[in-house]
Amino acid sequence: MKPAPFEYHRPTSLAETFDLLDRYGDDGRILAGGQSLVPALNFRLATPRAVIDINRVPDLDAIGVTPEGLVIGALVRHETLERSALVREHAPLIAAALPHVGHSAIRARGTIGGSLALADPAAELPACAVALAATIRAGSRGGRRDIAAADFFRGIYTTALEPGEIVTEVVVPRAAAGWRWGFEELARRRGDFALAGLAAGARVERVAGRGEPEASRADRGIEPSEYQRGVISEARLVFFGVGTRPVRARGAESALAGRRADADTLTAAGRTLDGDLDPPGDIHGSPALRLQLARVLLSRVVSRLAGERS
Repeated sequence: MKPAPFEYHRPTSLAETFDLLDRYGDDGRILAGGQSLVPALNFRLATPRAVIDINRVPDLDAIGVTPEGLVIGALVRHETLERSALVREHAPLIAAALPHVGHSAIRARGTIGGSLALADPAAELPACAVALAATIRAGSRGGRRDIAAADFFRGIYTTALEPGEIVTEVVVPRAAAGWRWGFEELARRRGDFALAGLAAGARVERVAGRGEPEASRADRGIEPSEYQRGVISEARLVFFGVGTRPVRARGAESALAGRRADADTLTAAGRTLDGDLDPPGDIHGSPALRLQLARVLLSRVVSRLAGERS
């Protein structure tokens, strides 16, 4: 199919972008990577009067480190994020999630700002933003507004952006010492939207097993991974694909806090997901299936986080 007729604008500044948003209001749509908008146009699921292509707006495609943390411009493409040494160093959760975002052709064009603004509940980057306690910076004619990621996502394709605002940057704060990050999702095929996914962080302490001094076991040639278990001091578990937006599983976080990540603890934490999550059902999977997948992901990801060496 072909899209319905629309006006095409390609502003070269934020001021010009805001002029166009003022002119067209709800009848204007922002084009960044276009990986969601273009198919919606072609299927006539979206029929805007104007498409506003912001790819020539300067200063929205940079990655840098400032005193507030890692700052990612809204027009930074997934492919660039995936290859960035700064992202691997300062936001390893995002680096781990990016290979799961669609396919390479999609990552070559898709942008982080577009993904967050779309707010697809099965998308990877919104969940990462919540898990990392990121700030989503919105710009408008009235100035700049910072929105916590936890407050940004309101529902299916619904965000806290107000009329005339666009995402301009994402700020990932510096994590405190001891935090580790893990990501995994389960999909029917690689590149499909996830049936369930988990973006997780944990602050892990090391405790020797069975009360035996670490030096004693080391003298006997036993590797640390064989006798040490991680105690989860604090956890953030953000699931996606199991609700109308990224869902933080606070009950499961509490069940893990202060405990070793052994089989009994993980099973107990998995049971709390009955209260944390209310997954939808569709042709791809029932609510019960998605809930079970979430339990599997919790066990896998938390075990891996707690099992890594300091």
